[in-house]
Amino acid sequence: MLDSLFQLLFSAIWFILPAYVANAVPVVFGGGSPIDGNRKFVDGRPIFGQGKTIRGFIIGLVAGSIVGLLQGVVLNQLYTYFLRGLLLTLGALLGDLLGSFIKRRLNISRGDMAPILDQLGFVVFALLLTGPLVLPGWDVVLAILVVTPPIHLAANFMSYKLGLKSRPY
Repeated sequence: MLDSLFQLLFSAIWFILPAYVANAVPVVFGGGSPIDGNRKFVDGRPIFGQGKTIRGFIIGLVAGSIVGLLQGVVLNQLYTYFLRGLLLTLGALLGDLLGSFIKRRLNISRGDMAPILDQLGFVVFALLLTGPLVLPGWDVVLAILVVTPPIHLAANFMSYKLGLKSRPY
């Protein structure tokens, strides 16, 4: 029983790893010009805000895709895993942008918490974008949705302790 639970958790993390990396790397290596060019939406609020940068998006896309490529090397399925990694990565980054867009519409400031949206938005979009190519079993999808919030919160807390984030969530 415990062995099958560990196998399920490993499968979930292995599958979604490119998205996790793409979501985390911009915190460390992002910065620079905002993707929205400091433009405002029709409501007068920023489209995405200062925290979503061109450099962060590109570095996230490259890093997550490299993880997919490395998974393909390990399993001798280079093309399949690279493509899957690219789609997971792109989905995660677009999901994160959508989350920021929604937070700005709800007048939630940069860095303020939006439970569920912050922890699962990027993963849901990653799964949606990858779905037409490959989707794991529902048990793996459910495991991803269950383990992602505590992993996300722990990673944010560590980033806060390292001085990379101004808030621990």
